[in-house]
Amino acid sequence: MQLKKKLLLLEDDAHIRKMIRQCLPDQEWEIAEVVTVAEAIAVAAAFEPDLVIMDLGLPDGDGKKFLRSFRAGSNATVMVLTARGQEQEKVFALDAGADDYLTKPFSVVELQARIRAHLRRSAAASQQAPSHYQFGDIDVDLQARRVSRGGQLLHLTPKEFDLLSLLLVNAGKVVTQRRMMVEIWGPAFLDQTHYLRIYMGHLRHKLEQDPARPRFILTETGVGYRLEL
Repeated sequence: MQLKKKLLLLEDDAHIRKMIRQCLPDQEWEIAEVVTVAEAIAVAAAFEPDLVIMDLGLPDGDGKKFLRSFRAGSNATVMVLTARGQEQEKVFALDAGADDYLTKPFSVVELQARIRAHLRRSAAASQQAPSHYQFGDIDVDLQARRVSRGGQLLHLTPKEFDLLSLLLVNAGKVVTQRRMMVEIWGPAFLDQTHYLRIYMGHLRHKLEQDPARPRFILTETGVGYRLEL
């Protein structure tokens, strides 16, 4: 008998909780529902969810408090559902440890698709982290720091390769501008995001068939970038 996947649902809106329950098959999911940050912190340790879907605006405080607490002990996927459309709120949630977000109102079909995608990536991540990636006609060997396109070796600068590596190991997830600046350039360059735009433009010209309409390196406006394999 296949074990059910576990979802911790942190949401104070009963209508949204019902909608999410209805889009996940009972035979595949065990769902624990909580409505406050305090309940979520108390339940999460014992429940050990595979996936967390959570709101940010909760009756007893900001959901990011739970997110930071949860991230200290778990690598499970966290998806944020929020009515807060401001880009900065999305950045704060992602920097606090969220893997993805949807802004309310959202499409149930999109939610289901994102859940399936994250579960596939989680299953792959449970295996040994790969050092070799392929997407489109691009071949990347992280260990050898080699990138080729259609069998032809590409020249990437060290910064371009480091950016590509960061996106690859977080494929499907939004990587915030803040994280990219800190990890690639260092904290002293945190406000110099024009560097990031320039280098991402270079990467797209080298890796995309149509850099103006990228297929793989996608922009999350005002937030960061996402690599879709």
